[in-house]
Amino acid sequence: MSDQNTTHFGYKQVPVQEKAKRVREVFDSVATRYDVMNDLMSLGIHRLWKRHAIELSGVRRGQRVLDLASGTGDLAYRFSGLVGPDGLVVMTDINAAMLGEGRTRMLDRGRVGNIQYSLVNAEQIPFESDLFDCVTIGFGLRNVTHKQNAIDEMFRVLKPGGRALILEFSHPTTKSLSKVYDAYSFSVLPTLGKLVANDSESYRYLAESIRMHPDQETLRSMMEASGFERCEYFNHTGGIVAIHRGYKL
Repeated sequence: MSDQNTTHFGYKQVPVQEKAKRVREVFDSVATRYDVMNDLMSLGIHRLWKRHAIELSGVRRGQRVLDLASGTGDLAYRFSGLVGPDGLVVMTDINAAMLGEGRTRMLDRGRVGNIQYSLVNAEQIPFESDLFDCVTIGFGLRNVTHKQNAIDEMFRVLKPGGRALILEFSHPTTKSLSKVYDAYSFSVLPTLGKLVANDSESYRYLAESIRMHPDQETLRSMMEASGFERCEYFNHTGGIVAIHRGYKL
């Protein structure tokens, strides 16, 4: 049983102050092979999940978007095209190696001018309140130590009328799928991590972190507790992934 001084890091309990450091070490290790592993792990389906998140965002030309835990920037790249030269996308991550990979990728793809980069802890967003039209976090919330704090911060920095989207691994909706998913996660993923990224332990942690993440209804309740309204979620691939959306009205 954990207490207020410890939190989960996968299935392990670690001191609260150590979790962010351990998460950074995981992503330091996998940063250069992150995109390749995403394609292998999801068989490319992650692109469809992200496409739907973009559609649900309703982002338009001239708007401001904050993308938390941007990683290598799949969401930020698409938002940059939508907001145009008059808009702004702030691409952030707590991990410098991941943010560096994302920035390099943006430059290689010709995305300049309407993207800014910032090292950001989602629990303490260093921007003023009521600033952004849309705030997103894709496959990052499960790695946050205090998830409710991060959701509170997402709500704070949104403009009235703005919306937040949380794209994250979630809980399969059937027991049969859950069994297959468990077998895949704890045997195939670490093996892929070893072969492709030379790091099986980081991918074992990622599999465990998914299991420790709140289920769909719990996460919706957390968003409502932060003040979001009209909260809803959209299951993908049998609930393996869910997109939650809420509005600041």
